[in-house]
Amino acid sequence: MSKRAYISRYLIILKKLKAKPYINSKELESHIENEIAHLQMQDDTLNMGFSKRTLQRDIKEIRNNFGIDIEYSKSAKGYFISQNETDNLNFQRMMEAFDLFNSLNLAQGLTPFVHLEKRRPQGTENLYGLLHAIKNKLQIRFNYQKFWEEEISQRTADPYGLKEFKNRWYILAKDNRDGNIKSFALDRLTNLEITNSKFEFSTDYSIEENYRYCFGIIHPNDEVPQDIILSFNPTQGKYVKTLPLHTTQQILIDNDKELQIKLKLRVSHDLVMELLSFGDNMKVLQPKSLADEIKAVHKNAYKQY
Repeated sequence: MSKRAYISRYLIILKKLKAKPYINSKELESHIENEIAHLQMQDDTLNMGFSKRTLQRDIKEIRNNFGIDIEYSKSAKGYFISQNETDNLNFQRMMEAFDLFNSLNLAQGLTPFVHLEKRRPQGTENLYGLLHAIKNKLQIRFNYQKFWEEEISQRTADPYGLKEFKNRWYILAKDNRDGNIKSFALDRLTNLEITNSKFEFSTDYSIEENYRYCFGIIHPNDEVPQDIILSFNPTQGKYVKTLPLHTTQQILIDNDKELQIKLKLRVSHDLVMELLSFGDNMKVLQPKSLADEIKAVHKNAYKQY
């Protein structure tokens, strides 16, 4: 059976459980069979078998491969997706990816009408190996080259997690050189080796907490989170409302003159670059130090023309 068939079946299960938690076995199995028949009518090359044993195997594979737990409630007599608030965003992103994958593959005859971004991040071939190392707490070795350095360095590290930002992937790992937890871009990482050496995960480190007040991949440890107030013109404001800049985003003013929002973030290079991308559609109201930095960059850019 093809990977498309497996993922399509996983998507059917997850979407149904999201829409109707605590569905009983008989109803879930019937729904899966009907959806499979519908998909095969659209694409007769899609070979998808199904049975009660298949459902249990799918539930196990969804947990092992994607970290989504599907459990059975004896009291409610049905299956449900078990997740906490932290897992919710990851689950939503996973569902979006599944949906996109499924839609694009079923739309085989619509290639002229579906235009995908031609840029592809490098290094993603190492994602599966890195996930294996993280899950099994295995040290990794690799060569790494920073953009601003010609020398390639050899690293040994304890992999803690993966992070994505602007279509680039990073491994967050404890560098054995100095014991610090750093982010290594996968597009600058080569000759990855998954060793047999086990490591102990630092119990006082949380990726979620570490990046709670960070925008992007840069984590300025010496910066204190600040209240950042931004004003957007009404048109740009519509985009910012539908795709918030950060989870801390709060709307302060929303009228026909402006959208004013508040963020609680550490000021970093990634944040400054994002704010500059809005050009004259945005103004920094607070803090003054950030407003001055944005103003200075715009002035220097203007001098180049």
